[in-house]
Amino acid sequence: MSDWDTPQKILVILAHPDDPEFFCGGTLAKWALEGHEIHYLLLTCGDKGRNQHNSDIPGDELCRIRHIEQQNAANILGIKSIKFLDFEDGTLEPTMELRKFVTREIRRYTPDILVTCDPQYLFTSYGLNHPDHRAVGQVVIDALFPAAGNELFFPELAAEGFKPHMPRELWASLTAQANTVIDISSTAEIKIKALLCHNSQIGDAQAFLERFKKWRDPDSAESDPVYKEEFRVIRWQ
Repeated sequence: MSDWDTPQKILVILAHPDDPEFFCGGTLAKWALEGHEIHYLLLTCGDKGRNQHNSDIPGDELCRIRHIEQQNAANILGIKSIKFLDFEDGTLEPTMELRKFVTREIRRYTPDILVTCDPQYLFTSYGLNHPDHRAVGQVVIDALFPAAGNELFFPELAAEGFKPHMPRELWASLTAQANTVIDISSTAEIKIKALLCHNSQIGDAQAFLERFKKWRDPDSAESDPVYKEEFRVIRWQ
């Protein structure tokens, strides 16, 4: 999985509550159990996360609920902290302003490992990828290089005390260009428990559990399922 021989600081930057658990919850659980320090930075609170399970909940109330659900899920995975930027759901764009926001947070947290999602992942097994997912992946990659480690980008951030910082590795989840596959069979139950915390999105728990079973590796047996998560990993150091 990695050649890390010391505890790493890991920053996960994604768009919505439940994105970390869906995209890479099994891997995050493994890392937490190995003693790595994991932080979440979520750009929205998912205030437009409407479906048949929550169609009567107003957006501001949905935002409040999803904050709670995300904290509960993070507690199960062993996440150290969560920060919400609370931008409006469905409106993220990889603008220069947002790039500066993200650059500031990369410099604030000084992670060794940065996790996001692949901005090029448009067509998925379930249809179309959410534009917020693609936007956050693009803005994180653009903030990472060339801005985060270069003092000539956003010099006002250095004046605020946020000195340049460059993570050693980027892990892009939700990708069709994977070069790293993680067997999460040992932490699949933890991932399921965390996902079930997102009740506003999951709805009927039993129906979700049946759906989860279909995500097993097709080469594994139903009686002995293997679950995997895929990433595009880039290493600089």
